[in-house]
Amino acid sequence: METPARPIPAVTTETAPFFKSAAEGRLEIQKCSDCGRYQHYPRRFCTSCQSANIGFVPVSGRGTVYTFTICRIPGHPSMQDRVPYAIAMIDLEEGPRLMAGIEGDARELAIGSTVDVVFEALTDDIALPMFHLSAKQEAASS
Repeated sequence: METPARPIPAVTTETAPFFKSAAEGRLEIQKCSDCGRYQHYPRRFCTSCQSANIGFVPVSGRGTVYTFTICRIPGHPSMQDRVPYAIAMIDLEEGPRLMAGIEGDARELAIGSTVDVVFEALTDDIALPMFHLSAKQEAASS
């Protein structure tokens, strides 16, 4: 039996720039031009100062695992071939926290692990940011 395709996220006015940059291999999140605060998930206004003067800017794509879970039962049939897989909350260097999948061996992951962004293309227009252990983290655990 063929594995079904992964679900495609719904793209909204607020999330379109995020998914466009991800499809081009860049991680961009919102930053307020008035107070300088970064935020994720995308919204129409700054959650710190309520300014509408907010836009998307490139970020480093580096972060630290705040917490994670290892999925041994797939959340969707398209994930059946990936179990066990990890989903983590990542604290980006710039401050915001985002949830993403972790590529690689989930057993090597730990709270505090340093990770780097990679992208998984779902369509020509949609890619998901994923993370993997950073090279320095892999070297330290070897």
